[in-house]
Amino acid sequence: MKINRRSFLKKSGITFLCLICMKNTFADEIKISLLSNDTNEAGYGPLIKDPKKIIDLPRGFSYKIISRAGGKMTDGFYVPAYPDGMGSFLGPDGLTIILRNHEVWPGLPASFGAFGKTNRLLRRLRDDLIYDEGKGGNYCLGATTTLVFDTKSQKLKSQFLSLAGTLGNCSGGVTPWNSWLAAEETFEEAGEIYKKDHGYIFEVPVSAEPRIAKPLPLKAMGHFVHEGVAVEPDRSIAYQTEDQKDGLFYRFISNKAKRLSEGGRLQCLAVVDMPQFNTRNWDKQRISPGEILTVHWVDLDDVDPDQDNLRYQGYKKGAAIFARGEGLCISDGVVYFGCTIGGQTGTGQIWRYVLSPFEGTDRENESPGKLELFIELNDKKTLKNPDQLTMAPWDDLLVCEDGEGEQYMLGITPKRKVYRFARNALDISEFSGTSFSPDGSTMFLNNLKSGLTFAITGPWKHPSKVR
Repeated sequence: MKINRRSFLKKSGITFLCLICMKNTFADEIKISLLSNDTNEAGYGPLIKDPKKIIDLPRGFSYKIISRAGGKMTDGFYVPAYPDGMGSFLGPDGLTIILRNHEVWPGLPASFGAFGKTNRLLRRLRDDLIYDEGKGGNYCLGATTTLVFDTKSQKLKSQFLSLAGTLGNCSGGVTPWNSWLAAEETFEEAGEIYKKDHGYIFEVPVSAEPRIAKPLPLKAMGHFVHEGVAVEPDRSIAYQTEDQKDGLFYRFISNKAKRLSEGGRLQCLAVVDMPQFNTRNWDKQRISPGEILTVHWVDLDDVDPDQDNLRYQGYKKGAAIFARGEGLCISDGVVYFGCTIGGQTGTGQIWRYVLSPFEGTDRENESPGKLELFIELNDKKTLKNPDQLTMAPWDDLLVCEDGEGEQYMLGITPKRKVYRFARNALDISEFSGTSFSPDGSTMFLNNLKSGLTFAITGPWKHPSKVR
């Protein structure tokens, strides 16, 4: 889904220009405000217990299970397990097309994949449509599926396999030219287990008709443990997170707009005058919510290394390190991304990067981009290990937690108020894949471990107007 919202930044009550001019005491005021916030104060009210014990939602909202792992799809294959990142697109006749990752790994039973209990259906695919079969029975069952959904009738029209032979397809992201970027959350070399290297991004076309993409790894975008991708619409710049405790924040400037496969420059973010800046705040509070850092970008040379050391290359060149970057999204020139184990208590951070007006050009140093620690609560009762996130139609961030115990989806307002929107009442699996239909009527969401995909509807207005 191409996010085209009103400026999240303008609604925050204070502009970045003003923040830069403020004294450091302002950051302390922001932090205090967050710590004292009532988690339901800004939202839709208390969550109502679901009699079916699947999802607790605020009053007026309802869910429908539209897909289950193991179910038969329209093309005769099976819905793979572990539905993860998703993106929504406008299809023909007002239909919504959803691209869905599946974080399936070798070693799991064949029934977790799309090809049946013995992988017998794998023979139905041409060799050029399978990126890697694996070796010695270690089948690469990571995949992407496509769902076609009618928001008016709230019915699933079809679902089918759209990418095959990958590993651990996790968060990924949408492109403004209507394709899905499926990211492998792993780094593997060809050898005894695999026929090909893994740790790449694959582009999957959006189609309402059954179609399996030819699996072309976008190697110029980097060989590392990928997580999320968000693409800036004007210059086709792709921002990427790395799911490592000492990961980097990357951007890819393609040689040709809308043609990621034709190569480009891979860079990593560094803080001006503070090389190798540690954003994690583990040992001490190096940066507080609301503080602004001016950044520059460092070119990477060997972007397809034989070892998982791309982040070390960047670090030697001065790159900032982040604590397991995961979900991200872009809205009105601002990129938001979560770091799952950042912060003094390791309960997570959310950052935002404000693009330069000359982003990715030779004039960028005239007005560099800015990095802000948007939120760090250090409070498990309020925010617990943020993972995937998206921008809601009412300009709040929606964040899926991935911590221990009960799992919630949270909303975060532009003024940094946190509220609970959904609770997993079925099990302790994380939510994943949050995405809105283009018409704004329906939110799609996964229960990762139970393999369920939901369509959620309700009074999608700004929460303050509902209450």
